[in-house]
Amino acid sequence: MSAPVLILGWGNLSRGDDALGPLLLDALHLGLPDRLREQVEFLDEFQLKIEHAMALLGRRHVLLVNASLSGATPFEVSQPLPAPDQSYTSDPLSPPGLLHLYQELHATSPPPCTLLAIRAERVELGEAPSTQALQNLDAALRWVLTEWLYQAFPAPDHSSAAP
Repeated sequence: MSAPVLILGWGNLSRGDDALGPLLLDALHLGLPDRLREQVEFLDEFQLKIEHAMALLGRRHVLLVNASLSGATPFEVSQPLPAPDQSYTSDPLSPPGLLHLYQELHATSPPPCTLLAIRAERVELGEAPSTQALQNLDAALRWVLTEWLYQAFPAPDHSSAAP
């Protein structure tokens, strides 16, 4: 049985700021509240691939995390919608392409997905993450821990309980 929540981060640890997705997953492993550990699965990859359409199956919520050279600083959050992607072969999938493939394979809508694009400055091979990118990573981590997790794990409704 899969955990109800999937956090999928992708990027290359050898390419400077491209490591932001995997680095966020590492930080979440340390910062995730104990009560949620068995309910969250982490998946660290170099790129989105067709196999990830299967990883979304049975999830209640999905967080997709990647570095972005064109996004807002410190990060951007969006809800990608399924859209055809021409890269079903050896090329990486885009988040909309992944969700479209999920629909095609399973004949149903994908689970709710949030895309967290952390602003990157440089992605050269052999570079360490930049100081600015690490600050952006810290801001993104705070957002996941203080906002996104509350969407994925809403507090129980006690309004109908007897006093």
